[in-house]
Amino acid sequence: MARFIKDISATKGQAPGSLIFIGDQKIATPIIKVMEYDTDSLIEKELTGINEGAINTKAQGVTWINIFGIHDIDMIQKMGELFEIHPLLLEDILNTDQRPKYLDKENHNALILNILQFNILANEITAEQITIILGQHFVLTLHESQGDIFEPVRERIRNKKSKARLNESDYLAYALLDTIVDNYIILIETIGRKVEDLEDRIFSHKDAKIAEEIYNLKTELNFLRKSIRPVGDLMIHLFKSEHSLFKKKNFHYLKDLSELVIHAIDVIELYSNMVSDQLSIYNANLNSRMNEVMRVLTIFASIFIPLTFFAGVYGMNFSYFPEIEFKYSYPLFWLVTLSIIVSLIFFFRKRKWF
Repeated sequence: MARFIKDISATKGQAPGSLIFIGDQKIATPIIKVMEYDTDSLIEKELTGINEGAINTKAQGVTWINIFGIHDIDMIQKMGELFEIHPLLLEDILNTDQRPKYLDKENHNALILNILQFNILANEITAEQITIILGQHFVLTLHESQGDIFEPVRERIRNKKSKARLNESDYLAYALLDTIVDNYIILIETIGRKVEDLEDRIFSHKDAKIAEEIYNLKTELNFLRKSIRPVGDLMIHLFKSEHSLFKKKNFHYLKDLSELVIHAIDVIELYSNMVSDQLSIYNANLNSRMNEVMRVLTIFASIFIPLTFFAGVYGMNFSYFPEIEFKYSYPLFWLVTLSIIVSLIFFFRKRKWF
């Protein structure tokens, strides 16, 4: 499967809103974790399925339903019925190749974006789609696989005096979004260090793998750009939304987060330009070294061409050469030869060719 786009042939000819999972199944059985909390109480539980009796959608506190594994279409359909989610949004959840976007309805808002991580073994960035659905008293998060990126948020909720515990569902959605963006910054720093470390090796004559590393970094930066740049548009649409469930008191947090996203996009562009410049410098350096080699070879060739001419003339098998009977022919030959060599060297030095 292509890395930058996924196979959507299964949806060909299907009606809009058809529930078809697109992507790789990353977990055998879906896991559902629920946190129900208010300022005074906290309940954590793990469910085996989606049903109205197990999840209180009308609670006055905040209910956070965290679903790991979205390949189970029946589960997604039951979730949509329970939380009154539009079929087109359910279709977007199941299509793990969605462009990051923000959707607003009167009873819920949805944010679709990617969680990015750096795979050390594969030496590349991996993406996992996450959907955050915000309701009046609930937040629903849907992951492709099980992970611990939101564990710091859970720890804050477990602290009775934390801001996450004292605020409502929209603050929880902001906290989750903030965690994702912070992870973007950490990942960009990781790639950035690799880009800056290349500067110390870019003029190395012995590092044969540097061109491959530059190309790999350029690919990873393009992948970052594809995943993060649309998040900037997502934030713009969020602020312009007519049905936003984010309360005005939390907008200053969202504005700060939006600035962080813009900063991340700017840094990606900066590093992308740096890598392009490094590739140009590396190629120019290779050409310079090649020109240096060719210049040395040209100098040697220029010196030996006239000598080869003399050797060729006096190596011909003619019976009569005037110089053959001359007593000093051999020393004279070497005198002429050395004069030519010295003259050419003097000429090359004067022209600063070496």
